[in-house]
Amino acid sequence: MIVAVAREAAGENRVALVPETVARLIKSGVIVRVERDAGIGASFPDQFYESAGAQIAPTKAALLKDADALVKLGRPSDEELGALSKGAAVIGFLSPLGAPQYVERLSKHGVTALSMDAIPRITRAQSMDALSSQSNIAGYKAVLLAASALPKFFPMLTTAAGTIPPAKVLILGAGVAGLQAIATARRLGAVVSAYDTRAAVKEQVQSLGATFLEIDLGADAEGAGGYAKELSAEQIETQRRFMVEHIGASDVVITTALVPGRPAPRLITAEAVRAMRPGSVIVDLAAEAGGNCELTQPARTAVVEDVTIIGVTNLAGSMPYHASQLYSRNVFTLLQHLIKDGKLNFDFADEITKGTAITHGGEVTHEPTLAQRAAAVT
Repeated sequence: MIVAVAREAAGENRVALVPETVARLIKSGVIVRVERDAGIGASFPDQFYESAGAQIAPTKAALLKDADALVKLGRPSDEELGALSKGAAVIGFLSPLGAPQYVERLSKHGVTALSMDAIPRITRAQSMDALSSQSNIAGYKAVLLAASALPKFFPMLTTAAGTIPPAKVLILGAGVAGLQAIATARRLGAVVSAYDTRAAVKEQVQSLGATFLEIDLGADAEGAGGYAKELSAEQIETQRRFMVEHIGASDVVITTALVPGRPAPRLITAEAVRAMRPGSVIVDLAAEAGGNCELTQPARTAVVEDVTIIGVTNLAGSMPYHASQLYSRNVFTLLQHLIKDGKLNFDFADEITKGTAITHGGEVTHEPTLAQRAAAVT
């Protein structure tokens, strides 16, 4: 069995498999090919892969010839899909929700597409959960960006010139990224509060030493798989009014709220930004999906109403060494799950395979994607 590791598109420094994981795959009998310089952006040069036993492919054609699986972070290009044999597997963050045309293209190429952002959030699949591994990094880095941009100390300091109070940090969304942001901000000495529509995360927030803000929305907003579900217009308006006061009292606000397959919910209005003190900072981790802040500019840092709004995208990719290391382990565990007797085996009676596979045998197999396609037709 041949697993191919492709170089990512320009601007993405992560790599899908690192030498440590490659060595483990080779030990299990898998042939691993790595495209030339695929790992250079993550500080894994070709010689590291060669030492691990991988073959270095000088061209895309050489990489994908007879490959049984192509592993990436992002979506494969049309060139890569065209070079793969029918029946080959593609593994990466394929983001199928809201992208029916791309899913159709995958099915027409006859590949079995496995999306790392569709891994079911069940106990058996925790070690494959790439969304969590990358969100963990994003939550950590978001706090460092905020601390760097804020013209204040995070911790309380007692000096000969007087006492400096700690920064007040508000985290909106207490998923994996939010919880890591809470923990990191607390380590830096800030006073931290957090808000989430899911009541179940209250104990997790409090266990990290943060204050959990509560608002009665009339119903819990936890959806399938532990993700937040979309709120009604009335609930959103109630939430926004509640937020203005707490956002205005914060030095830093970090937003992490996402609903799979939907635009990011707008939690911070222009009114809330105006309520913040000059020099305050917002880090919007939902910028790629439109942003949780009304004034966020994706992939840009803007100063609006004397508030710095950081609309960073691909924050996990800004720490490519460890991000690649963790993602590589996620992919390795998925491959271990799929490989039987030296070949990929797709058992659609298995919850992990069924939930992760987007296309197979020229057909779309992912249930949410199928439902979206049916809704679009009707």
